[in-house]
Amino acid sequence: MRYFDLVLTSEHNGIHPVDAEIAALSGVERDALLHIDSFGDGTGVLLYRLTGDRDSVIDAIDAHDAVISYDVLDVEAENTFHLYLHVLPGEPAGTLMALCYEFALIIDTPIEFTDRGGILATIVGTHDMLREALMAVPDDINISIQQVGQYSPGTRDMLSMLTERQREVFETAVERGYYDIPRQVNQSELADALECAPSTIDEHLRKAESKMLSALLRSTGAEG
Repeated sequence: MRYFDLVLTSEHNGIHPVDAEIAALSGVERDALLHIDSFGDGTGVLLYRLTGDRDSVIDAIDAHDAVISYDVLDVEAENTFHLYLHVLPGEPAGTLMALCYEFALIIDTPIEFTDRGGILATIVGTHDMLREALMAVPDDINISIQQVGQYSPGTRDMLSMLTERQREVFETAVERGYYDIPRQVNQSELADALECAPSTIDEHLRKAESKMLSALLRSTGAEG
């Protein structure tokens, strides 16, 4: 089995019309899409981990015609919650799920969101099936292949779990000695180099570190 790490961007500005609505909300961040699936009637389910203003999310999905039902689940982290959605058919999710079924592919979750409006997904299958599926993707969906490799269940290249911006910030921090002892650069200097606020650097580094440490613990069986 092989895997392709892909960044997908679409003129729909989201994986589904409801996803596009959530992405456009101010004060809400889509941390990850933990599960996605479709049913025989064309409807689908999405399970998100979101951070931010849950009331604005509820207001948006309450008013959306494509939402059949939803549920909001609390998690321990402050301002973070899970959102379950049962939605009517929508694009490009419908087309992408149909291709996965046609070519017997697995979507390895979680799916991450890039800072430029795309999604970072790992697709698993035989090499020939993966190539045929990519050739069948419609022209209005742009695909950038980030990485290809032999798939091993439960493990992934940790850097591939980061969004594009998180990876840029983390790699710059490593290259400039942020993690050296003694530290060679501070967050303010990284912020100047990357032309953003120090608070943004801190947020990206904390999220990158959390994702990679969690993946490391899972891969070693150290999580209790």
